[in-house]
Amino acid sequence: MHEKVRIKVLFFARLKDLVADSEIRLDIPTDSQVSDLKVILAQQYPPLAPALSSALISINMVYAFDGDTIPAGAEVALFPPVSGGSGVVDEHFPTIFSITNQPLDLDEILNRITLPSTGAACIFTGMVRAETQRGEPHRTEYLEYEAYKPMAEAKMRQVADEIRHRWPAVEGIAVVQRIGHLMPGTPTVLIACTAGHRDTGVFEAARYGIDRLKEIVPIWKKEVSPEGEFWVEGKYLPGKDD
Repeated sequence: MHEKVRIKVLFFARLKDLVADSEIRLDIPTDSQVSDLKVILAQQYPPLAPALSSALISINMVYAFDGDTIPAGAEVALFPPVSGGSGVVDEHFPTIFSITNQPLDLDEILNRITLPSTGAACIFTGMVRAETQRGEPHRTEYLEYEAYKPMAEAKMRQVADEIRHRWPAVEGIAVVQRIGHLMPGTPTVLIACTAGHRDTGVFEAARYGIDRLKEIVPIWKKEVSPEGEFWVEGKYLPGKDD
């Protein structure tokens, strides 16, 4: 008889709806792999089974794959491809990464990443659309944003590190996402980069930041319209290097 270990399993976005729970405790055989966990979950939660082939999985906030072994006491998270605290890592090059329920104060955030040497800033902010042209044109009443916060903030730090590696002249970086119930016209996300001059890659760095956030940071949104509601999922599947 196989010995068992207990793990915590978290479900997000559409997967949470399919399981009708956001968190469970599960006993699995020692040395079970991610592929084994999928089989167990499919058996225990039949509505979840069709979604497991495309679900992303993390173990202790690191992306995991079918052949990875699940250790005792692990926190395992299951979520669909992402849809599209704060900290300062260096006093000379301020970096903000934050998941927040509070309104985004664009001026305050920019001020925090502006240095005496700053001569250029590139800011991208996404907003809730009242009218969407994706698929069949439709009206949006509101969006409901959700995040796996500890992993999301860790991945935001990774995005900032990648920006600094690619564009060393960038000074300050802000990666901020608002979650919760957001009405049309509300800013939802902000990516900002500052530098000494505009020709230092600051435009490209900000564009890279929002694109990368949409790929690897575990944040999802539920769109609510007069016709119903649905989770908006991405298509990018992270690899081992993500």
